[in-house]
Amino acid sequence: MSLNQLSLKIAQSQNGVQEVPKNSNAGPAVESYLKSVGLGKGYAWCMAFVFWSVKKAAEELKITNPLIKTAGVLRQWNEINPKLKFATPKPGDIFIMDFGKGQGHTGFIVEVYSNGTVKTIEGNTNDDGSREGYEVAFRTRKNSAFKGFIRIPN
Repeated sequence: MSLNQLSLKIAQSQNGVQEVPKNSNAGPAVESYLKSVGLGKGYAWCMAFVFWSVKKAAEELKITNPLIKTAGVLRQWNEINPKLKFATPKPGDIFIMDFGKGQGHTGFIVEVYSNGTVKTIEGNTNDDGSREGYEVAFRTRKNSAFKGFIRIPN
């Protein structure tokens, strides 16, 4: 299995994980995501969730994690190797959203549909698709919502 595929599988295994208490950016799983990027509880954790998933996959495959160790979505996008940046999504890609003023959101592409939408798995979201939610969940999003995609090398 490739790093890309295993990272996505690990991320999907976390579906339904929630903050404890809700809306606290804390809880056993959330704190392990944050710890993977060197942070304690209380921080936004969507990028930490992605980093944690790729880190676990890389450790299992005994290879190096190509992501930058950060909880910053836009820092990840701005500092990642440009060769890993793409304009169109594929399953396993990491999506990047930019809301301006340094605020972003991220997760994994699970499936690409022909109608211009994708299925995602993402952390720190909720049923409204917020970037400040309380759980790991599947979402459907429009391709037009994304700044770009990071494709983990196989």
